[in-house]
Amino acid sequence: MALGTDYAQQDCSLARALEVVGERWSLLIVRDAFYGVRRFNDFLAHLDIPRAVLTSRLRSLVAAGVLRKETYQSSPTRYGYVLTETGRELWLPLYGLAQWGERHVSERGARTLFSHADCGTRLDRHGSCPQCLRPVPPEDVMMRPGTPDQPREDPVSRALGGPHRLLTPITVDGTGRAG
Repeated sequence: MALGTDYAQQDCSLARALEVVGERWSLLIVRDAFYGVRRFNDFLAHLDIPRAVLTSRLRSLVAAGVLRKETYQSSPTRYGYVLTETGRELWLPLYGLAQWGERHVSERGARTLFSHADCGTRLDRHGSCPQCLRPVPPEDVMMRPGTPDQPREDPVSRALGGPHRLLTPITVDGTGRAG
């Protein structure tokens, strides 16, 4: 019997969520959207994902209301992808999954550090600020590189090589500098 491609027989909220974000690459696309990646070619370069798969995943995430397509004012024939309010609600689960990965499966430690932009305190494993004693919404989170590793050379990785506030759009010029 062939393995099914969905969770149609599961009457469970987790199964329904996996229908939206459980396909391979989907959560990494959402992660990159939090990082400020908006353009198709930037997702493509940063994720090393096949073009057809990226097209499919973006289409699915838009259809599910996680992302929306937005045209650029400077070029109405070009568009990018932006997290919707529904998509932004994935911040804590995504952050929690990354923290779990650091504790249980990463051999290199924290690849990215997240802190509260207002006070500079590193977030705890639940996404809260230990200094301010409250959860930090994604727009108030600063990210910066953590444990040194062999740096990736794609333009998005170079643009994210320093501190960057989540949800702030990344635009990359030909040199890989944020513009």
